Amino acid sequence: MEKTYKNCQSCGMPLKQDKNGGGTNANGSKSHMYCSHCYDNGKFTRPEITLPEMKTLVKGKMKEMGFPG
Repeated sequence: MEKTYKNCQSCGMPLKQDKNGGGTNANGSKSHMYCSHCYDNGKFTRPEITLPEMKTLVKGKMKEMGFPG
């Protein structure tokens, strides 16, 4: 059985806030490790993204959601 995480292990988003309930594994089951924005059908949605790019993306999304910073 796969370990369940509270936050996406790629972007840090709280998994309980994922409208799809998490990403999907290759067999169609829900991922308990990654959100649907980062992981779909057993693959990362943006495998080429670098850590600095991910940080910028996440910071921008948080700003859109009204977080200070």
